[in-house]
Amino acid sequence: MAKQKIKKVVLAYSGGLDTSVILKWLVEQYGCEVITFTADIGQGEELAPARAKAKKMGVKQIYIEDLQEEFVRDFVFPMFRANALYEGEYLLGTSIARPLIAKRLVEIAIKTGADAISHGATGKGNDQVRFELGAYALKPDIKIIAPWREWDLTSRDTLLAYADKHGIPIEAKRKKGSPYSMDANLLHISYEGGELEDPWFEPDDSMWRRTVPLNKTPNQPEYIEIKFKHGDAVGLNGKALKPAQMLAALNQLGGKHGIGRADLVENRYVGMKSRGCYETPGGTILLKAHRAIESLTLDRETAHLKDELMPRYASMIYNGYWFSPERVALQTLIDNTQINVNGIVRLKLWKGTIMVVGRKSATNDLFDKTIATFEDDAGAYNQKDAEGFIKLNALRLRILNRKK
Repeated sequence: MAKQKIKKVVLAYSGGLDTSVILKWLVEQYGCEVITFTADIGQGEELAPARAKAKKMGVKQIYIEDLQEEFVRDFVFPMFRANALYEGEYLLGTSIARPLIAKRLVEIAIKTGADAISHGATGKGNDQVRFELGAYALKPDIKIIAPWREWDLTSRDTLLAYADKHGIPIEAKRKKGSPYSMDANLLHISYEGGELEDPWFEPDDSMWRRTVPLNKTPNQPEYIEIKFKHGDAVGLNGKALKPAQMLAALNQLGGKHGIGRADLVENRYVGMKSRGCYETPGGTILLKAHRAIESLTLDRETAHLKDELMPRYASMIYNGYWFSPERVALQTLIDNTQINVNGIVRLKLWKGTIMVVGRKSATNDLFDKTIATFEDDAGAYNQKDAEGFIKLNALRLRILNRKK
């Protein structure tokens, strides 16, 4: 099959083995100019080496951007307003980062006049779907090059051999580094591959990067207070914080207390099952706190409707449909429910656990003590009304039983 005519391509570039090989491979196979784009979304790595490496490999246009604030404000926080969990456990740390990267790839392609974008996602994973659905939604005529679906470099050894043949500098840090495939951002770190491909294998504590083992966490609990405004966390222990600052602070607190580890076997969108381990300390705290303030400020049927819609919403994000009309429509509904989600939640962090120990809202509290009390309610609630309520709801059950 003949190669497409590509003059200029924007590559999602990390500076690691895969994308360094891809950079050279694109030039060799397509004879095109390569523009690199590296996003800082809180992965905790120094990005200057990526710039130096791209420059050494002859790249003339290098984009390195700090997107941490945009990532949390425009992607993570909207997702947490929905209390999104994929398959009941996964906080979607990798999934929610991909639409932002796709968005910037397309924007840079338009700005520079590039006619294609490229990424390093494999043909087995979800990320290829997420990157490409996002790109096509934003620029329908964009050309996408996915080397893993084209080349015959099918293993780390073949990638290393290619790098050696073409003089691509690769840091010899694998022996000291993690044996797993990792993805990190301000929301989480994921670990896949290696020994984790055996679902029975228990990873050693040394694998985890953000959370302290429970036997090394503080012996005394720590109390924190999170302030919410319209469903978003805006303050911690009385101090106003911007979204990225908030998530970073919660990561530190959660990690200190061993909070946020997950070991899952999930269903990938492409059809296979995959085992992954995830660290999401700040996000785990945020989800608990958000549900607590919603319990006080959301009407029952609104809260239940959100819970019914949440799995569908989570699947949209997991499967790469962030820019789809259905996700946008559902987000509008979710955001509307958050208008009155205002108040403060008090939490106790201790030995990997989060306990809600208080919640209050000065303006939107739906908890009426005069009605809920077990003491004398001074006529606020007529208990005799419950008899008719029960009989009406039992009517169909009584009729059904009589027919039997």
